[in-house]
Amino acid sequence: MEKMFCYQCQETSRNEGCTVKGVCGKTADVANMQDLLLFLCKGISHYTVRLRTLGIEIPQINRFITDSLFMTITNANFDRNRFITRILMAYEMRNAAKERLISAGGSVEGITYEGAFWSGETEDEMAEKALEVGVLASKDEDIRSLRELVTYGLKGMAAYAEHAYNLKHEQYSIYAFMQKALVAVTNDTLSVDKLTALVLETGKYGVEVMALLDKANTSSYGHPEITKVNLGVRNNPGILISGHDLKDMEELLKQTEGTGVDVYTHSEMLPANYYPAFKKYSHFVGNYGSSWWHQTEDFEHFNGVILFTTNCIVPPKKSSTYTDRVYTTGASGFEGFKHIGNRKDGKPKDFSALIAHAKRCAAPEEIETGEITGGFAHNQVIALADKVVEAVKTGAIRKFFVMGGCDGRMKGRNYYTEFAENMPKDTVILTAGCAKYRYNKLPLGDINGIPRVLDAGQCNDSYSLVKIALTLKEAFELDDLNDLPIAYNIAWYEQKAVIVLLALLSLGVKNIHLGPTLPAFLSPNVVNVLVNNFGISGITTVDEDMRILMGGQKRQQNVNV
Repeated sequence: MEKMFCYQCQETSRNEGCTVKGVCGKTADVANMQDLLLFLCKGISHYTVRLRTLGIEIPQINRFITDSLFMTITNANFDRNRFITRILMAYEMRNAAKERLISAGGSVEGITYEGAFWSGETEDEMAEKALEVGVLASKDEDIRSLRELVTYGLKGMAAYAEHAYNLKHEQYSIYAFMQKALVAVTNDTLSVDKLTALVLETGKYGVEVMALLDKANTSSYGHPEITKVNLGVRNNPGILISGHDLKDMEELLKQTEGTGVDVYTHSEMLPANYYPAFKKYSHFVGNYGSSWWHQTEDFEHFNGVILFTTNCIVPPKKSSTYTDRVYTTGASGFEGFKHIGNRKDGKPKDFSALIAHAKRCAAPEEIETGEITGGFAHNQVIALADKVVEAVKTGAIRKFFVMGGCDGRMKGRNYYTEFAENMPKDTVILTAGCAKYRYNKLPLGDINGIPRVLDAGQCNDSYSLVKIALTLKEAFELDDLNDLPIAYNIAWYEQKAVIVLLALLSLGVKNIHLGPTLPAFLSPNVVNVLVNNFGISGITTVDEDMRILMGGQKRQQNVNV
C-alpha cells in the first residue's frame, strides 16, 4: 500500500500523485492526518445539513470545518500534532452536532457514511484509518476526479471565508453550501452529470465568497490605491510578514508602532501596501524579496523575524540559519516553528514575543532597490474606465491578458515571463496572485499612462478582475463577457487557484489557457468535458499561444494532462 496519496497541487510527483512524500515537503503522516480530518468534517456535515433544515446553525462548527479545510491547503500546515489535536476536536464537534440534532427532534436514520460515527482513540488507529479514507477511496476515476475538483474548490473557498470572518464578515449560505457539498461528495448515487453541476455550483459560491472578502477588506482598510512600493530596506531591525491575512497585518502594525522595529511584506502580502489604512504607519517600509518559493533565499538575507499568517510555507533546508526566527499563526504551522495563538475574547493576537525577538536581530540585508507599482483593484480601474475604454476604441490597447494565479518552482513557469516579454506593445496584463512575480518587475512600460501590468492584489482579489471585466462589458454594451478583448492565460499551483478557476467557469468565461500543466486530479474524461464545454486548454509554446490568444482562435483538443 502506498504511504500516502496526494495530487491536489500543480507540482505533484510526475503530475500523477505524491505517494511517499509530498513535493511540497509534506510527510506521509501529515498527509494522512489531513485526509482523516477531512473524512471527519464530511461526517460532521451529515448532521449539520440536517440541523439546518430545522433552522439550527452552529457557528462554532461552521468555523471548525472552515478552518480545518484551510489547514489542509498545500503549504499551509506541516505540524502533525496540530492535526491530531484537530481530529480529537472533530470527535467532540460531531458528537455535539449529533446530540443537538436528536434533541431538536431530528432524525439520524439513514446516515451511513462512516465519517459520521467512526472514532479512533490511539494515533495508530488514526493512522490505519487514514490510509482507507483518502483520495483513492473513490474507485471510479471520473467520479473521483469530480469529487476532488469540488473538494479542492471548497478548500480555496474556506481560505477566503476565514479571512472574511477575521474581519467580522460572514455569510451563512456559504457555510451551508460548503457542508452540503462535503456531504454530496460522499454520495455514491450521484451521477457524473450531477457532480459536474456541483462543480459549477461550487464556482458560483466561489464568486460569492470572493465578493464577501472584497467587502470585508475594503470596508476595513479602504479601497486599494495605485501605489509605488519600495523594494529597499532601512537600518532598523525588521519583521517580514508573509501569507494573506490582513487582520494579522493590521494587528502587527499597531503592536510594532513606536518599537523601533520595521515591517516588510513578502510574497502574497505585497498588496497590503496598497491599502490606505496601512500607509499611515511610518515603520511600514515596503516589500522584501519575491514569491513564496524564493523564501529559503530571501529569509537568509532578511536577518529579522518572519511571520506566516497563512499558507506558502517552504520547509527550510537543514543548513538554513533562519529557522529559529520563524513564527506561524492561524491555519499555518510547521513543527519547530513557534506558533502565535488565536484571538480570545475579542482581543488582538499577542505578537509581543516576536517583536521582542525582532529587536535582537540585525537589520535586513538589501537585495534589491527601486519600486514596483500596484493597487489596480476594481475601484481604481473603474475610476480609469473612460481612459481604458478610449484606449481600446482608438486601438492603443488591442488586448488584455488575464495572467492571475500562482507562482511555483517548476522550470516551465519561465513561460509566463517569456510570454510577458513577448507580448505586443499594445497589450496589457491584468493580474492578481503571486503569478505576477514572474513579470511585475519587468520594464514593460505603459500605454498612454496606463501601466502594462495592472496588479489587482492577492489571489482572492481575482474578484477585482471579474468586476473589471463586467464594467468593460457594460461600457462596450456587450451581451457576453467572451466578446471582450480579454484573453485568459492563468497559472495555478494550489486550491485557492482552483476556486478562482471554478468561479470564472460559473460566470461563463471560456477559452481559458491553464498551466504550466493541467491538474493531475482531472481524469481524461473530465478534461474532455472542460474542453468541450468551456474551451479550457493547456499551454504549449509562447509563440503558439500568443498567436491563438491574440487572434481569438480556438485550439484543437491537443490538451496535455
